[in-house]
Amino acid sequence: MKPVNFDYARPSDVADVLPLIADDSRTVKIMAGGQSLGPMLNMRLVQPDLVVDITGIEELRQVEETADAIVIGGCITHADIEDRRVPDVTRGALPAVAAGIAYRAVRNRGTIGGSITHADPSADWISILSALGATVTLRGSGRSRSVAVEDYMLGALEADLRPGEMLVSVTVPKLGAAARWGYYKSCRKTGEFAHAIGAFLVDPDRDVSRAVFGATESRPIVVADARRLLGEAASKGSSGDFDSRLAAEMLDAGGMSDPVDRQIHVVALRRAIQQAGSA
Repeated sequence: MKPVNFDYARPSDVADVLPLIADDSRTVKIMAGGQSLGPMLNMRLVQPDLVVDITGIEELRQVEETADAIVIGGCITHADIEDRRVPDVTRGALPAVAAGIAYRAVRNRGTIGGSITHADPSADWISILSALGATVTLRGSGRSRSVAVEDYMLGALEADLRPGEMLVSVTVPKLGAAARWGYYKSCRKTGEFAHAIGAFLVDPDRDVSRAVFGATESRPIVVADARRLLGEAASKGSSGDFDSRLAAEMLDAGGMSDPVDRQIHVVALRRAIQQAGSA
């Protein structure tokens, strides 16, 4: 099956994109890497009147390092992060996760902004960036706002993107020298989307301890203070005091009713915490 006909635009800067996506008289889709949009067009799951190709916008390929964070343009690819063309401020977390996304051909074209905005619950960036406390910057006509990554994803394939807005960058906090992280995903085979993800961060210098259950049926379940799950062991990234029962209760409260699914997610988080403890 082939896509229906649509108009195509390739603006040279963000200012030229905004009027196009603000036009509510037609259906408009933004294309970055096209790794999700391409197949959806091919299967006619989406039928836009206009596709706006943002890959030629230099601003969206920029990376800026500040005193306490790094700002990554929305069109930076997974491979850019994997190959460390983007400076790593996360003690290896972002390059390691990027290297595990799908296959190299996908990583060469897929973008961090496109992945987040596509909002697939099983995708990697949503979970690890939620654990790191990252935010996205959204720009519309005459306005700009920042949203935490875990709040940006409203549900499966649904992002908090208002009419006329686009994602322009992702801001990731710099981790302290003593920070430890862990990331574990359960897949049937390499390259597939995960059916369970566990992500964990402990950063004593910033008094941060966060855990994430990812690859749920909806948005990630974020534990903003992982000391609830680990007690004093959280400061060392140890899983010795991991409260499996409390973790399962959190998943149940988050809407995960299947006991097998809950157990797989509990194990995924435990293994992420173990990975952090051995770092």
